[in-house]
Amino acid sequence: MSIVIEDVCKNFGNPPTEVIKHVDFTVKDGEFVSLTGKSGSGKSTLLYIISTLDAPTSGRVLIEDRDVVSLDSRELHEFRNRYMGFVFQFHYLLPEFTALENVLMPARKAGTLVEKKPYAEYLLEKFDLQDKLHNLPGQLSGGQAQRVALARALVMKPKYLFADEPTGSLDSTNAQIVMDIFRKINAEEKCTIVYVTHDADFAKLAKRQIHLIDGRLSK
Repeated sequence: MSIVIEDVCKNFGNPPTEVIKHVDFTVKDGEFVSLTGKSGSGKSTLLYIISTLDAPTSGRVLIEDRDVVSLDSRELHEFRNRYMGFVFQFHYLLPEFTALENVLMPARKAGTLVEKKPYAEYLLEKFDLQDKLHNLPGQLSGGQAQRVALARALVMKPKYLFADEPTGSLDSTNAQIVMDIFRKINAEEKCTIVYVTHDADFAKLAKRQIHLIDGRLSK
């Protein structure tokens, strides 16, 4: 299985401005891919389309041999919960819930809270947060909060992990920790990872770089 992007375009506004322009590429299972480009090149927009968080204006997005653009909202929600994890520049943790409770949010939605609790605790321990399970987000550093968000993205054991500037709000030490976790997940779990970054060094950590220039793939 793989992710197949076929002739994808994305327009915004009226009159429409074309942000993504006839993009085609494939991401194979287990790949570690970075999306790069200058600000305004369309890299985050493309990531959102690939990850089903936004729909293309035209073209097809095939994941697990399914055209995800054609799924209705219920089917899409179930598909995401089964196959995908998401990490963003900001952690978006719920402030009234502990670190462990935040990690378990996807499991709560799926009705698998009890079954997933041991794995959630394992992930937090693996990310050196074993003493922060019952801390609220306001009691965590930025780097700790981002690792909690990463554990939340992984608790359902997704086949695909998508990340939009996951190190953008972190200092260099914590940014390196997050990228090291990404590399380990890709190597050990064979999780397919696609991430947007503006950092040239972090982009080079990927096994393949996809570079955008004005909404088109760089040749």
